[in-house]
Amino acid sequence: MLLKNTFAKTPPMGWNSYDYYDTTVNEAQVRANAEYMAKYLKPYGYEYIVIDIQWSDPMAGSDRENYQYINFSHFTIDEYSRQLPAENRFPSSKNGAGFGPLADYIHSLGLKLGIHIMRGIPRYAAHMHLKIKGTNVTADKIANPYSISKWNPDMYGVDYKKPGSQEYYDSIFELYAKWGIDFVKVDDICNTNFYPDNPYSAEKEIDMINKAIEKCGRNIVLSLSPGPALIEKAWHLERYANMWRITDDFWDDWKLLKNMFERCEVWQKHVSMGCYPDCDMLPVGFIGKGFGHERYTNFTFDEQITMMTLWSIFRSPLMIGAELTKLDDKTLTLLTNKEVIHLIMDSKDAVQIRRDDYHAIWLSKDNNDGSSYIAFFNLSDETQTLSIHYTFENPERVVPIPFNEINIVKNNLKISLPAMSVVTLEIE
Repeated sequence: MLLKNTFAKTPPMGWNSYDYYDTTVNEAQVRANAEYMAKYLKPYGYEYIVIDIQWSDPMAGSDRENYQYINFSHFTIDEYSRQLPAENRFPSSKNGAGFGPLADYIHSLGLKLGIHIMRGIPRYAAHMHLKIKGTNVTADKIANPYSISKWNPDMYGVDYKKPGSQEYYDSIFELYAKWGIDFVKVDDICNTNFYPDNPYSAEKEIDMINKAIEKCGRNIVLSLSPGPALIEKAWHLERYANMWRITDDFWDDWKLLKNMFERCEVWQKHVSMGCYPDCDMLPVGFIGKGFGHERYTNFTFDEQITMMTLWSIFRSPLMIGAELTKLDDKTLTLLTNKEVIHLIMDSKDAVQIRRDDYHAIWLSKDNNDGSSYIAFFNLSDETQTLSIHYTFENPERVVPIPFNEINIVKNNLKISLPAMSVVTLEIE
């Protein structure tokens, strides 16, 4: 049986279609972003191309003015209640090929393909009494109509007590393995926020999904959304998932970013190989087109550096939300800073040693040479000068990681930090 922790030895890095395209991404756009990643980002560790929500809906995004999702949409599904890519959006999926041809192309670039699914079984399949592969059971027999998402109308939860429930999840991951899928983001499962008295109500579905991945014969990284994840369920998430969201959808808003320091502190002891609390996508560059308001990120560049540094020293997955083909040189430089990416790839034991309304300080260690990293964050809206006294024997071994210049004098560091910015030092 496959071991979960072999699937993601370091936090997954890549691109997700949601922040720019919402529900509307198509095959040509996925290929274009993959080609950009292979050329400009793959050398720095980015490798996942993730197709987000409603890829099986031919009409996704067409009724934006009335509702984000089309009620009771007639998905493209097979005879066994399994969603298939919409052929008008993903033409290589015709004739039952599914995502196989697209996965082959992504793999030819040296990258990996991921998809988003909602937990459960399509309501349409239940209403049509479609079969569950390998059983005499129909979809309506395993559907739980009292387990639904408050923000998406597509699915019923799966009742784990019903015969055929595990077989259903086995069958969809068998299909994903056949296609060559490397990453699955399951939504409405980490926090089922329609049920405030039981926000972890989908725990048994997580168990079934984990079993299905173990059986499918392919290393598929399991990502759970949305957040906030429940810290009291950390043991379960670490056992059954590779990454899980610790926040609701994260956007380009300083208040959300500042709040992330508290969230990361709560989860800092639960980061290990194959287990990554997830701060959500990076809303940099151009985002929002699929939501009807394409824009350049509202974050200042200093705020983007703060975000990139926190995600990296905490060792959150790094999933870019921007349209990659529109990345400017400055944003590309931010995303490919080798020293900062080294934190996510080769550091450990990150801990927030100070946090108040004005400052935060994070400390971590290098996996290889015993060096330490310390990141000083200015969380206020004014420039601050930090004067740090130390007793290092060799002050020349205190190395600033690029983005900010510092003044090093004997037994003292002086750092001028603009509002909402950060400086990171390596202590060798």
